[in-house]
Amino acid sequence: MGNKMQNRRTERGTFFPPFWRLDNHYVLVDFRREVECLSDDDVEVLTEGKYNCKVDGKMASGAPGMLHLARGKHVLELKVYNQDSPPALSMRSRSFAADSGWMVTFEDKEWIDASGKASDKSGTVWLPAEVSRFGVPPSQWRLSVEPRPAMSVVRGAGSLLVDFGKESFGYVRLHGVKGRGRVSLFYGESKEEALSVDSCEVLDKIDVLGDTVLEGSRAFRYVNIRCEGGVRVDSASMLFEYLPVAQRGSFRCSDQEINKIWDVSAYTLHLNTREFFIDGIKRDRWIWSGDAYQSYLMNYYLYFDSASVTRTLWALRGKDPVTSHINTIMDYSFYWFLGIYDYYQYTGDASYIRLSYPRMVSLMNFIRGRRNKNGWLEGLPGDWLFIDWADGLSKKGEVSFEQLLYVRSLETMALCAGLAGDGDASQKYGEEAGEMKKKLFTDFWDEKRKAFRHSSLGGVTRYSNMFGIFFGYFDAQQQDAVKRGVLLNDSVQKITTPYMRFYELEALCATGDQGRVLKEMKDYWGGMLSLGATSFWEQYDPGVKGVQRYAMYGRPFGKSLCHAWGASPIYLLGKYYLGVRPLEPGYQRYEVRPVLGGMQWMEGDVPTPHGNVRVYCSRKEIRVGSVSGNGVLRFNSRSKPVCKEGVIREVGKNGYEVDLEGGKEYTVKYVATE
Repeated sequence: MGNKMQNRRTERGTFFPPFWRLDNHYVLVDFRREVECLSDDDVEVLTEGKYNCKVDGKMASGAPGMLHLARGKHVLELKVYNQDSPPALSMRSRSFAADSGWMVTFEDKEWIDASGKASDKSGTVWLPAEVSRFGVPPSQWRLSVEPRPAMSVVRGAGSLLVDFGKESFGYVRLHGVKGRGRVSLFYGESKEEALSVDSCEVLDKIDVLGDTVLEGSRAFRYVNIRCEGGVRVDSASMLFEYLPVAQRGSFRCSDQEINKIWDVSAYTLHLNTREFFIDGIKRDRWIWSGDAYQSYLMNYYLYFDSASVTRTLWALRGKDPVTSHINTIMDYSFYWFLGIYDYYQYTGDASYIRLSYPRMVSLMNFIRGRRNKNGWLEGLPGDWLFIDWADGLSKKGEVSFEQLLYVRSLETMALCAGLAGDGDASQKYGEEAGEMKKKLFTDFWDEKRKAFRHSSLGGVTRYSNMFGIFFGYFDAQQQDAVKRGVLLNDSVQKITTPYMRFYELEALCATGDQGRVLKEMKDYWGGMLSLGATSFWEQYDPGVKGVQRYAMYGRPFGKSLCHAWGASPIYLLGKYYLGVRPLEPGYQRYEVRPVLGGMQWMEGDVPTPHGNVRVYCSRKEIRVGSVSGNGVLRFNSRSKPVCKEGVIREVGKNGYEVDLEGGKEYTVKYVATE
């Protein structure tokens, strides 16, 4: 699925594939299961691919669509071959299900079960529940579509300029086509792009005989339709394409601009949540690990759709042997580890960790094998150190940002090795993480500037310093010095991409500066809204005016105006304003620490594996409720607060806590200190 999706990209009608290695599925998979039938059972067999079947070691004749199993215990074994799509199996039975009791091999003679504890070479078990849910075999599954009309049309001589009102993704439909000839479609996220027939990023030229639905899904708000050779088009509409995932998170507050920012952020993430989390719907339409990592975090506060996260993580990693970094980018390999770490913290799903662990080990071995004599990582031939789109950003030498991500990845390995039952490796990774964290401060901490140096070559930038804050690597004095000397220092190179603004604003929130961040959100994301944005962009510089604001990569319309990393207010408002986050994996215990940041009131839902946590906060009242799970409410008050439903504990000056039980609602009367 990932290969098919990532090879749909075109630039001006030309096929444009990814520039990293793509892996394919195992074409022959053996499925095995021991079952017990309490009575005679007729079992329906469905596969994608040619197959044979053994029952209790005896080969069944042909490819039976139905197996009769007598009462008692049996061993089933089916070999499925499919060159075109992953071998898949569904067996419908009264006695057993397509569950974790199955084992598979791709004929290397190593049987593994669903935990992946022997290796990571798993096949595909096609679950009957998914057949029922989707109604089609796995290879035939598609995103959903719904018809949407054009909002306005400007007609010219042999042309239509169609406006769908906001950024959209899907298939253009041409109606009332008369005559024969060529129709050219020039797509634009802006009107200027659609009208630029020589420079728009995406176009289609087709010969039509009648009403047509174009084959390729495209990103656009405007479509410039031009007819040649006597053909005429009466009108156009679209089939909007989307992943049918439920929105569980919500946010509303007293500031209408912030409400609009949250809404547009949610729409931006929705457009980029497809078969996988992609970077942008116009380009690249690829699975980039750095972009996806931010989408995972936003997802936990909007959808909490775990399957989208695990699909994306699995597609990014690919198969062994490892021959390059993920997406060829060093930092993107580290973001993959961070995605695994956060997935466990939010979901508590240890089974996926165990399944992924062998591929974590092989990727980490690849990374550790590229260290220099100092134990650090530098860019080697074939590596791309991305960090951020920033003019003049040095990526030579030992860059502290990469080393900091490396340390966090080692910490992730220690955690996951323990979950996978690899105690010796867990200890080894933990010790190495501790040693390298100390070395991080020895080699990169500038005592004079009270900040991490950018690299072994010197200088100070924001990147490693802001990550050090929300990773919890600084003590209180160091954090305060970094905040004042780096994050609030205009002489340090500023960040202009929503990608890194995400982390910069998170670092400020982690220091308790939500008031400043709220203003930054209004200035930055509100600035895009003031220019008519209906989704948030790949990059925004308020100093760039006119049509130049759409330029990037040396192309007049190269910039994506719908980029997943532009949706970060979803995460910031959920985690640092509503203040909900897991304290134990899977929200077994959670924290609610609401901070108004200058707002008069706010309310919203934060999804968890056990249901939503509902929060309301004004300057005089806090209300919290959840379906299940236990948590703690933490807040500050100028006077002694009152809560009839729980016991209030005083914690330091003006600080208070209330324990929360699932299924109960709590109301606290207090006086905000902001």
